[in-house]
Order: sequence, then C-alpha cells, then structure tokens
Amino acid sequence: MEFNENDNTNLPLSKFESMLKTNNVLFFDAEEFENIIHHYLNQGKIALAKKAIKLGLQQHPSSINLKLFKVEIYVFENNLELANELLNELYDIEPHNEEIFIQKANILSKQDNHEKAIDVLKQALELTDDTIDIYSLIGMEYLFLDEFENAKFNFIKCIEQDADDYSALYNIIYCFDFLEQHHEAIDYLNTFLDNNPYSEVAWHQLGKQYLTLDLHKKALAAFDFAIISDDRFVGAYLERGKVLEKQQKYPEAIESYSTTLKLDDPTSFALLRIGSCYEKLGNKELALQYYYKTVHEDPLLDKGWTAITKFYYKSKNYQKALYYINKAINIDAENVNHWKLYAKINHRLNFYEEAERGYKKALELGNFELDTWIARGDLLLKIGEPEAAIFNFEQALEFYPENAEIEYRLGGLYYSLLQKDKGVFHIKNGLRNNRDYSFIIDELFPDLVNNIQVKALLKTKS
Repeated sequence: MEFNENDNTNLPLSKFESMLKTNNVLFFDAEEFENIIHHYLNQGKIALAKKAIKLGLQQHPSSINLKLFKVEIYVFENNLELANELLNELYDIEPHNEEIFIQKANILSKQDNHEKAIDVLKQALELTDDTIDIYSLIGMEYLFLDEFENAKFNFIKCIEQDADDYSALYNIIYCFDFLEQHHEAIDYLNTFLDNNPYSEVAWHQLGKQYLTLDLHKKALAAFDFAIISDDRFVGAYLERGKVLEKQQKYPEAIESYSTTLKLDDPTSFALLRIGSCYEKLGNKELALQYYYKTVHEDPLLDKGWTAITKFYYKSKNYQKALYYINKAINIDAENVNHWKLYAKINHRLNFYEEAERGYKKALELGNFELDTWIARGDLLLKIGEPEAAIFNFEQALEFYPENAEIEYRLGGLYYSLLQKDKGVFHIKNGLRNNRDYSFIIDELFPDLVNNIQVKALLKTKS
C-alpha cells in the first residue's frame, strides 16, 4: 500500500515520523510497519526504511515480512552473505513463502548466476497464484542470458494476466526487435489490439515496427490510432512527425512535432526536426530560429550544433560554421563526422594545416573512406609534406589496393622526391587500373607535365 498525501491513509506515516522527532516510542501493528517501510523504499529513503525495520522488529520480532524487508536492505547494500543467512532461517520457518524464493533469486542474479535464479523463481511460481511479477522476473533473467525467445515467452505470460502491463509489452517488443522478427512482432501486436483496441502503447509500437520495414502508410495509420486512443500521447506525435518527414510532407510533420511542444515541455528532438523541416521548405529564417531553440533547450546536444554548422556551411558563411563545429567537437570529440566537417570548413577557409588535422583525426577514429585518405594526402602535398603524404597514401593502399587515384598520387610524389623507380612503378599501376585518372598527374604535379619520362609513360598503351 502506498501513502497518499490527500487522504487519511498516511496517518501511520505521520505518526511514525512524529515519533522519530520526539523519541516517544509508539506502537504500530506489523502491517502498518510494512506500509511505512514500503513507502520509504519507494522514495529511496533507505536510512528511514532501516529505522522502521529496526523498530518494527523490536515490536514484532517474529514477523516474517519485516525480516524479508531486512533481507531486501541487505541485498541493496550488497551484504549478500547476511541476506543468505537470514533467508535460510526464514526458509526453515516458512518453506512455502514465495517471497523467500524471490529474494533468493535476487541474490543469485546479483551474483550473475542467472540460470540458478531462474530455477528458484520457477519454484516460486508453484507457491503462488499471483504469478505476474514472478514471470516478469524470470523474463528479466533470460534477458541477462541473451535468451530472447525464453524471455519473450515469460513476458507474454505477464500480458496474458494484465493487458495494461506496458513494461512487459515493451520487453516483448524489445525481444522481437533483437531477434529481428519484425513481421512476427506485427502479427503479435495486431492480435493484441484485436482484444485491446484502445491500447495507445500497442498502436505506437505497431507503428514503429511498420516504420522499421519502411511501410510508411501503415505506420502513419498506427500512430494516428495511438493518438485517437490518447490524444496527449507525445511519443505518437513524434513518431508521426518522423513518418511525415520521410514522406516529404514537411508542413504536416511540423504540425505533428509542434503539437508535442504544447502537450509537454519542449524537447530538443522536436525542435531540431521542426528546424530541419523548415529548412527543407526553404524557410531559412525559421529553420535557424528552431536550431537555436534546440541548443538553448539542450546545450549538450551536439546534433543541434552540427545542424547550425551545416546551415552556415551551405550559406558559405564558413567562419560561423567553424565556430559552431568547434562547439560540437567540444561535446563529442570522438564523432568522426564532426572532424570531417571541421576539415571541410577549414579547407574552405584555406586553413590547410587545420583541415589536415581534421582528416587525420577522422582516420584515427576509424573513418577509412577513400575520400578521407585522398583529402588528407592532397593537403599534406599542398603544405609541403610529401613524405607524410606518401605514408598516408601507402596506408590507404592497404584498404584500397590497386586504386588508380592513389597510385597516380604516389607516382607523382615519388617522382617529386627523385625516387624515379618507385614513381614509374606506381604510375604504371595507375595506368593499368584506370587510365582515365591520369589527369591527376597534370593537376597535382604540374612540374612533371613536361617530364619526358612521365610523358612517355602516360602515352604508353597497355
């Protein structure tokens, strides 16, 4: 039982707290102590819960339920040995109390012995008619073991007993998703909705499954039904906005996202998506307004800063773009896309050293795309570091062997360093792989245009 400030059921709680202030010992029956302890545990007030347990056991030393609360505190504080000792004592007194088995399973779970925990919980199932919580606990243990089919089975058992157990429903869909059983999830949700047609959560989850399969029309219908079931369901409006955006119905998407701002506190996600929709509609002023609202709402959302960065980059305002990409990098310095955008902006500003640094950082973070290798190598050549450029392209060849764009660059670089044999080798490789890219020599190495040997090589027919 939970106490409510607006009714008289909190009288024992007030009485207990008054007792703590005055040091006058008052009597409570065992059930009152249980409700007081339960309240404090739900509120996260562990110290007060412990005081209530201590006083409760002083007045009711034989109460099994109060001792089980003591076990719960032991488990919470990771005193598992003491918890086990007390549980064994309680088992000798009441071997058919399912709560003893539940707490035993909780300890086994904390010890990562999930299979044994499941066995103990199955024993608890045989001792009670109120099985829904136990099925939920078994499902969670199977999730710890990555046994998603078994987990799903147990969560379905919960839903069969309580169609409003949305925690179980979310877990069922999580299992379907992990198993990539999207069609099966759709079948399950449709069957569930046949019996529970106004379940906004089920409609919402059905829409998300359709969206995963790019069935946008069906997804939109499902989200609409979720909103019909609960017209204040913010999540459904957000998902509906996503679908409309994918369908390039930007005014309708804006309307859907904007509804969430009226129903609840503004979310950075909704503000960002509204800004993006306005930008796609060509309304740059409103787009920028909403991007700024996004970062005002959540200054640590790097996506908001990158949206502003890209806005200014497209507008060729590279100085402002650089300012805002630095804000994004300060939030997430491990994001490859931030560093590539940083490199491109600096390149536009002719800050070649900084641009090279951006591409280098992207490579260090695992972005091994061909354009990253080439952009960095060309910048190293431009700033007068041919040896570093060669090392960059040699590394690139490991990822893109026999790539003509890389081979011509290496050929030109080696020639520039008077290592003609290596230069000839790579130019020949380039010609063999793709003659059409031979213009790279003219563009990047103009000093070699009139080199007799190079001209002869380029004219050679394979």
